[in-house]
Amino acid sequence: MSETGPALALSIVVPVYNEEGNVAPLHGELTRAAHQLGRPYELVFVNDGSRDGTLARLTALRARDENLRIVDLDGNFGEAAALSAGFAHARGALVVTLDGDGQNDPADIPRLLARLGPELDVVSGRASRTGSSRARPACPCTTPAAASRSTGARWSRARSSRAA
Repeated sequence: MSETGPALALSIVVPVYNEEGNVAPLHGELTRAAHQLGRPYELVFVNDGSRDGTLARLTALRARDENLRIVDLDGNFGEAAALSAGFAHARGALVVTLDGDGQNDPADIPRLLARLGPELDVVSGRASRTGSSRARPACPCTTPAAASRSTGARWSRARSSRAA
């Protein structure tokens, strides 16, 4: 999509590190989920200094998909730095983040976005284990309650259909 095209409704930011085998299938799943939303979107893959063929795979995908953007970091700085770089390059009115290792199900994106509204600024998903009531937080660095206290944003949680 060109800079002069329609305003982007959604940016999907995906940090990746040595995910050569995952980026093509994940790109396909994200593309299907984004198309189903029927909104202008971009996929922002952040290559966090991968040493395998991740960047080459992303570059090949980019040649066929104008909605794909690649942010290539010159070293491995970790997930938080990769997400920060992705946020800095995202152009969508809304931003969704997913791990590049397949732990998050792109099919859950419409359900997460449906939870946003005048009462909520942020929606956080968490994976549930099949047959277990235990779940892990979506972000290991904070909880939605703590983030809400520090940012003033109103949060909601939704469960992901893909097990952790």
